[in-house]
Amino acid sequence: MPAWAWIAIVVVAAVVVAVAVWRALAAKRTRALQGRFGPEYDRAREDSDSKRAAEADLAARAERRDELDIRPLAPGARERYVGEWQHVQARFVDDPDGAVREADGLIQSVMAERGYPMDDFEQRAADISVDHPQVVENYREGHRLTRAAALGDGTTEDLRQAMQHYRSLFDALLGDSLATTGATTNSGATTTGNVNTTGMPAGGTTATARPGTPASPDA
Repeated sequence: MPAWAWIAIVVVAAVVVAVAVWRALAAKRTRALQGRFGPEYDRAREDSDSKRAAEADLAARAERRDELDIRPLAPGARERYVGEWQHVQARFVDDPDGAVREADGLIQSVMAERGYPMDDFEQRAADISVDHPQVVENYREGHRLTRAAALGDGTTEDLRQAMQHYRSLFDALLGDSLATTGATTNSGATTTGNVNTTGMPAGGTTATARPGTPASPDA
């Protein structure tokens, strides 16, 4: 066989191996992102022109998050925030609109104290999506309903749902902090998982439908 034929065979084999390796790495990257982002991976895929663009966006979010100094709440801060949330819930009965705005601000206060940058809403949601992909959609929906109410296009039921959505992220932010620190309740028992925020209006806490694109909160 001529030398050029052997060279051609080697080149083709190298290309085949390179393609196989590239596909294996791409599949591994996809599995890693799906594992880390869960439902947020599907949302990003739906919102992007291509799988590659979606994965690049998610990878950029993860890289940005990994550079942040996210810290747990001190036990005293956690107790304070639980008390403030209960106050907000009690206010809902007489002033739903004001209570929801206050809940939105309380979420931002917790995020800031934990070390999340307070950029515009979309960036905050992107940062939260890395640590809490299961509830970030609740945050988006709560924010959307809050904005709609502020523009006079919301009902009391919408506001109640917004409170439920905000609560899911509030629980996650405080529960995540508890899991890190092993903080204790007033009774001395170690608490893990969701925070017991009593007095919440009835209803579910998980967004089951994909909301529309939220309006910019900082406009």
